Amino acid sequence: MEFFRIKRDIPFMRYGKITTAISALTFLFAVAALVLRGLNFGIDFTGGTIVEVTYSQPAHIDQIRATLAQAGLRDATVQTYGNSHDVLIHLPNHASDGGKGQNSEIVMSALKKQDASVNLMRVDFVGPEVGKELYDNGALALMVVAGGILLYLALRFEWRFALAAIIANTHDVVIILGCFAFFRWEFNLTVLAGVLAVLGYSVNESVVVFDRIRENLRKMRKATIPEIIDNAITATMSRTMITHGMTETMVLAMFFFGGDALHNFALALTIGILFGIYSSVLVASPLLLMLGVKREHFIKAQQPKSDARADGAQV
Repeated sequence: MEFFRIKRDIPFMRYGKITTAISALTFLFAVAALVLRGLNFGIDFTGGTIVEVTYSQPAHIDQIRATLAQAGLRDATVQTYGNSHDVLIHLPNHASDGGKGQNSEIVMSALKKQDASVNLMRVDFVGPEVGKELYDNGALALMVVAGGILLYLALRFEWRFALAAIIANTHDVVIILGCFAFFRWEFNLTVLAGVLAVLGYSVNESVVVFDRIRENLRKMRKATIPEIIDNAITATMSRTMITHGMTETMVLAMFFFGGDALHNFALALTIGILFGIYSSVLVASPLLLMLGVKREHFIKAQQPKSDARADGAQV
């Protein structure tokens, strides 16, 4: 389905070096943020105590944070959960020394002084060993997904396409992580799920463009490789805008109306979708030119037919 058709191909590859240079600088900025500032890991990875409370009226998050800070829990993370009445309080391990029982007692004692209607729903404790295991498993999942994508693209297309796509997808993931490191946004399991979703989502866009490029290599016999790539990107532009526009609408709904529990997940998806469009069009495709993709890589040379009479005995 197309909302519009662009009659003339847009010369994307004419600006390929510029867009690739911008991507390289953005990538280096993200790497610098990761190295210098590091990720602000949530309780899922560092361990700690989770206290869930509920109020009879909408909770005031700022007041709860101030109350906990006065009680000595300055590192506590407070967010609504499900609705405005339910609140999740995350206490890192270094914020307290007494274990989950003492932590919950301190929290409830402080909150009861602020509002007597608050009720304790549950208390969970994540030990440092469990947090490290989740961290290791999350990193392993990220590597397995990236390796699977690389293998899939190598089998479906050709190694140059696979390499260009995995570089573009790595570019997206590193930029997401760099943004979370630079702004010190909390990185937890939901954000990791968003990063993994972006990997699959971004590679889908690359596959659509690469499929059209491969088709054009066989159809557009007299066109140059840059012209073939420009035509492929232009022809899929309507599809790209429809798909990403609808997806981003859903993600923004989670971002604005999904509460604090989904906020960072939607934030990771938003960054990934925006940079996924950019990388699939203006990073992966110029990389194909740099890697020297040619028509001959997809057109098999015809073998000369052997003379049937040569198989028989000569008289």
